[in-house]
Amino acid sequence: MAIRTTQPAELWCHGCVDLQLQSLSDVLHRAENRLRGDSHAPPRIWPTGFDPLDHHLMGGFRAGELILIAGPQGLGKTTWALQVGRNVAVGGRPVAYFCFEHDPQSPLERLVALEAGEVGGFDAPDLRRIRSAFESGDHRGGSVSDRLADKRGGAEAVTRVLEYSDRYHLHRSSGRSTTIETIREAVEEIGQSSGQLPLVVVDYLQKVPVPGGPPLEDERITIVVEGLKDMALDLDIPVLAVAAGDKQGISAGRRMRASHLRGSSALAYEADAVLILNNKFDVVARHHLVYDLGSAERFKSWAVLSIEKNRSGVDKVDMEFRTRFDQSRFDQVGGMVAEQLVDERLFVD
Repeated sequence: MAIRTTQPAELWCHGCVDLQLQSLSDVLHRAENRLRGDSHAPPRIWPTGFDPLDHHLMGGFRAGELILIAGPQGLGKTTWALQVGRNVAVGGRPVAYFCFEHDPQSPLERLVALEAGEVGGFDAPDLRRIRSAFESGDHRGGSVSDRLADKRGGAEAVTRVLEYSDRYHLHRSSGRSTTIETIREAVEEIGQSSGQLPLVVVDYLQKVPVPGGPPLEDERITIVVEGLKDMALDLDIPVLAVAAGDKQGISAGRRMRASHLRGSSALAYEADAVLILNNKFDVVARHHLVYDLGSAERFKSWAVLSIEKNRSGVDKVDMEFRTRFDQSRFDQVGGMVAEQLVDERLFVD
């Protein structure tokens, strides 16, 4: 039986996207077809599952957009990106996660830890316990579910991952061979096999190689970010890319901004949305730390997620989310930051 596609086949071929002129009436007609529920019209909004982020993004990521997530080391960029992918997959849509930093088992372990935390709360097995179960470190027999059955939420976590596992595709990517063309071919393959193109996650952008490209890193990154943006537009899907920061941006006690992304200025220019994670303790104003040491300690368990750029809505928005990194997740319901934030914390405890 032929698979019904959500995009014309010619749009899935690199270099074959229709770049001809269109009248406004044609554009309007296509938009109205989507509103009428045209079965061939792909979804335009992809919720991230994080509140109030989706509110400020006008519902979530948009098809055709390139979104960057950045932050200092250890702030959970991969954890956050994996969790967004999980939320999309739970919602019934496919995800293609390109892992340049980890083998596929590592994201799987993190997703099991996330689900265990969602089910079992504080009593759930943490990431270390789950990794031990996957590696036979606990010297128990049986399946992973059997090895986690003695902890609240352990066995249930594996079942929950299995419910969306066919929609969550992990690609072991290489900084030598996983080019933009390779990524695009894998994405198109998912579209051909499932009938729906996926959310694309690239972890991380600066690792994507450009064979035979220019020697300067800035020029190579420009080629990569333009390629990811073109792919988002050509295939009409959102592309989420983890971006590394420069030396200044990852300095302790300093707030990372969009200007601190490592490499070309094209990163901030080409992206439709730029999201930055910072540790709340590092970016909150001095008086919040000096006069309330109890709050200062609590700030270390919260991440500030800032919308630095947003072509589809408001920007310069600072939200906060509780981190639960021992369970490889963030609390998905956060709030707006009430405290004053600064670019550099001069007070050191």
